[in-house]
Amino acid sequence: MKYDYLIVGAGFAGSVMAERIASQFNKKVLIVEKRNHIGGNAYDEYDEHGILVHRYGPHIFHTNSKEVFEYLSQFTKWTPYEHKVLAKIKDELYPIPINRLTINKLYNLNFTTEAEVKDYFEKVREKRNPILNSEDIIVNQVGQDLFEKFFKHYTKKQWNLEPKELSSSVCGRIPIRTNNDCRYFTDKYQFMPKDGYTKMFEKILNHKNIEVILNTDYKTILDSVKFDKMIYTGPIDYFFDYKFGKLPYRSIRFEFKNYEKDQMQETAVYNYVGNETEFTRVTEYKYLTFQKLKSTTLSYEYSVKDGEPFYPIPNENNRSMYLRYKSEAEKLNNAIFCGRLSEYQYYNMDQVVFRAIKQTRKIV
Repeated sequence: MKYDYLIVGAGFAGSVMAERIASQFNKKVLIVEKRNHIGGNAYDEYDEHGILVHRYGPHIFHTNSKEVFEYLSQFTKWTPYEHKVLAKIKDELYPIPINRLTINKLYNLNFTTEAEVKDYFEKVREKRNPILNSEDIIVNQVGQDLFEKFFKHYTKKQWNLEPKELSSSVCGRIPIRTNNDCRYFTDKYQFMPKDGYTKMFEKILNHKNIEVILNTDYKTILDSVKFDKMIYTGPIDYFFDYKFGKLPYRSIRFEFKNYEKDQMQETAVYNYVGNETEFTRVTEYKYLTFQKLKSTTLSYEYSVKDGEPFYPIPNENNRSMYLRYKSEAEKLNNAIFCGRLSEYQYYNMDQVVFRAIKQTRKIV
């Protein structure tokens, strides 16, 4: 059988492009996925205790895009959820992103207005100009002490690099607040898919024009499958057989533990921002799935060098290598590159969905 499109990867980029191409343009699509499941890193499943866990760490859906929200709403019902994270320093828990409550608790202060917090930050900040890295961007806003307590050790554990060795975009993703807003995100749409991500992906891919092959490296079937164009969402360096070198990623090793307790944490995620623990964060999944069960499952995350590629490491050297690959990709007429791994870029889920919808309009 001949396909109009061969799509490599069944995560958000590949699945959304497949659905758009199949449903809007009546084209035949074959998706090839090397893992044994669809959904990419958003894959979730029930563990042996009946708790729906995210196998690759917590995925929290949030977006300001009405288009993305309405698109995904065709494939899932939603449960409202506003994500909250606490940073653990020794035995104390503090709201993160840093806000007025964090400052008051940490320094035993009693600020009641945003103006007071702004004045405080102005006094303690260390002016950095230009902003060249992740240390600069935080110290420039809140000074050395808050940087050391909340960012320095956590970033080193996460990336095995000092914040000053990383692009400002890494720590710059996290806002600094002067109010009491403890939500991790402030987007207009904040929800969790009611039946989980995997069920949503099953519906996205449930189309007569879409065929999915799992447990298969696309390179092993290239000679036996006929297709007009390829959409590639895997690692761009692998596509080109690492001809310019291997693009580095950070990966995560997960330890899942079940406890015979109703609840272990005060909120879904604790960030362990000190260097007393090897793990970076702990997630309690019942907060995300709203299940009422007698036990609870938590995942402990250990940042590692090797394993599934999770986070591109943003610095100048890696960017240069990626741009060489991008330049090669642009020379190809019958291959389109989309998504986090093929663009060597950390995207939120909604950003990937938006890009996939946009790319599909462009190519078909």
